[in-house]
Amino acid sequence: MADNPEKLTRFSISETPDGYLFDVEGDGGGNLIVQATPDQVDALLDALDDLLAADEATADEVQLKDG
Repeated sequence: MADNPEKLTRFSISETPDGYLFDVEGDGGGNLIVQATPDQVDALLDALDDLLAADEATADEVQLKDG
């Protein structure tokens, strides 16, 4: 992981014949364009869902302790 990552300022996703094209831009002007297959997008969505579920569980735990 980068020591000082740029903050996400813009992204777009478009469909291609082979899958999807992700165009991501950071606040420092950095731009990354990657192509992903449908299986890779599914894996990305699963990983994000797991991460968000873990964050939600932690937030629920903190709320129960504070409440």
